[in-house]
Amino acid sequence: MDSYLKNYINGQWVDSIGGTRHHVISPSTEEPTTEITLGSKADVDAAVEAAKAAFKTFSQTTREERIALMGRIIEEYKKRAMDLAVSMAKEMGAPVSFASTAQVGAGIGGFMGTIEALKNFAFEEQMGGAKIAYEPIGVVGLITPWNWPLNQIALKVAPCLAAGNTMILKPSEECPGNAAIFAEIMDAAGVPAGVFNLVQGDGLTVGEAISAHPDIDMVSFTGSTRAGIMVAKSAADTVKRVHQELGGKSPNLVLPGADLQATLPATVSGVWINSGQSCISPARILVH
Repeated sequence: MDSYLKNYINGQWVDSIGGTRHHVISPSTEEPTTEITLGSKADVDAAVEAAKAAFKTFSQTTREERIALMGRIIEEYKKRAMDLAVSMAKEMGAPVSFASTAQVGAGIGGFMGTIEALKNFAFEEQMGGAKIAYEPIGVVGLITPWNWPLNQIALKVAPCLAAGNTMILKPSEECPGNAAIFAEIMDAAGVPAGVFNLVQGDGLTVGEAISAHPDIDMVSFTGSTRAGIMVAKSAADTVKRVHQELGGKSPNLVLPGADLQATLPATVSGVWINSGQSCISPARILVH
């Protein structure tokens, strides 16, 4: 059984402050496959302090420095590709072949796309008599789901780095191993201490602490509508920025004149991609 009992805070692997042990059950074997420590509010407080301190210097880095940093992350990521795939296969049930291509590939794609966007991003633009300047927002809380774990981590972490923000990541407690490996990747790539912090935990404790924390300037959440409502409520008192991508099954629209014999088989088979665990799974078909 894989064991990731520590959090990654301020560039160090540290014990949780008052956390509890949690076992992840493999959907393939129905046996425990990973153990972590569910973190506490005190863990979040420590991570936020580290992120606040790191923001003072990381927010002043140049575009070129951040591009180089993400390039190093990609190189370290590639070295751990199979470790990431095996971890996801055990924890969320995706076949290793799919995890190694689609799941791991999506994470690399997120960083590569962000690098390209950053190369030409205009941090200042003139609009009439006014100048608009885009600045890093500060400390960002990232809460990610279990079904496309690395994709969601990359799509949140990479833009944070590109903008010069610092962050605290809380992955799903049902698929935490890949996030721990990702933290090892960030460390190996030389991400400055405090820029990226990982606190394992559940939504009711760690997610709540992140959403409500007065020194976290923004929360980015992907998950269920029910949990998203809780995040928004917790964040309201501090008037922080909240970005949410919430659950729901996407319908396929079959328009008049479409060849049903060609369209429907591919649509139905698409339901089962990623073991049927995709939020964009075409579980509904609306035929005109």
